Amino acid sequence: MTSEFSAAFWDSHWEERGDDPALPPHPALETEIADLAPGAALEAGSGEGAEAVWLAEHGWRVTAVDLSARALRRAAARISDPRIAMPVEWLHADLTTWEPLHPFDLVTTFYAHPAMAQDAFYARLSRWVAPGGALLIVGHEEAGRHDAPREAAHSHPSTAVTAPRRILSVLDEGEWAVSTADVRERIVGIPGGGIRTLRDVVVRATRRL
Repeated sequence: MTSEFSAAFWDSHWEERGDDPALPPHPALETEIADLAPGAALEAGSGEGAEAVWLAEHGWRVTAVDLSARALRRAAARISDPRIAMPVEWLHADLTTWEPLHPFDLVTTFYAHPAMAQDAFYARLSRWVAPGGALLIVGHEEAGRHDAPREAAHSHPSTAVTAPRRILSVLDEGEWAVSTADVRERIVGIPGGGIRTLRDVVVRATRRL
């Protein structure tokens, strides 16, 4: 693992964020997950927990895994919100080596930065989805990696660059039913004022029974 993606690097990043407000949960949760019956969910690369908290608020039993202990402490501070229906298990672990004890009804990841090939990382996550369960992957559009990644507002590098076809290439057609494989634009604010256009890759698939 390079220092760029080490636990120490990410701890330093989250320390530098100080008291900056957390980003809101990604809108793909509302468009892709709101219609699913809640069950056991894994948020892979959970950072400060916006997506994990959204899932918990909507009744999911969430395991949120991140390499940065400092990020997880920031995330756990959000759990005092009385709207949260279910507790979140915050787990400090390296997703390139960690193995879950059971499969999940839902596995999500948003711009995760693994110390391994991006496609191999997505294939690894897909193995943790239970039959009938869903996989939601959100990354930066491959062609737009130098334009305006979400993390530019946070001043750290991005490797979460992909394309729908690349994600689909690691999902066997006989094993997965793909419901979404899009590139979506959205406008976000940036620190200090101004706006930025992001192009997100969004893939949702269901493991066949």
